[in-house]
Amino acid sequence: MTARAQWLIVLSVVALLGGGLAVAMLTMGDDLFPLTPGSRAPQIHAVTLDAVPEKRSLDHYRGQVVLLNVWATWCGPCEAEMPSMERLHRSFADSGLRIVAVSIDAPGSEETIRAFAERYGLTFDILHDPEKAITRSYRTSGVPETFVVDREGVIRRKTYVQDWNTPANRALISQLLRETAPGRTSDAGDRTGSLVASP
Repeated sequence: MTARAQWLIVLSVVALLGGGLAVAMLTMGDDLFPLTPGSRAPQIHAVTLDAVPEKRSLDHYRGQVVLLNVWATWCGPCEAEMPSMERLHRSFADSGLRIVAVSIDAPGSEETIRAFAERYGLTFDILHDPEKAITRSYRTSGVPETFVVDREGVIRRKTYVQDWNTPANRALISQLLRETAPGRTSDAGDRTGSLVASP
């Protein structure tokens, strides 16, 4: 076999492997590159449950610590988890924590979602993503699934159903709230981690 023939075989194998990798990235990209702690949090596109719905994205919460929860009213574990999220919200909202629960209920479910929130006395932000775009951008495997996002928009934790009032979870939130917000200098006298809300 000549050197030229050997090189043609090598180039053919490289091209075949490259093509296979390209196909794998297109068809299995989410599985090949999962969204993990340390990843930048993808944008969300959801709406409030107001009479005149307002579009919300993560930009609305810029500079805040965000507990981003993907859920649905028909999900039993979501129902079990929500009261502990409300307690966490009441403990840390004044210090800069924003809990954003994005429902993936079907289009037209706004009344059902509102009734759910009222039944549990939920006072944190509840948004609706009837197109379920968040499940694709965050590569979720089910509900509930939660992403803790720091002030710089980086995912610090990805988890499933939780009691959000355990010492470990409260310590994580406290730690993230103490970290300096972008564009803000550390103040030794400020131990609360409170923030000036971005416009």
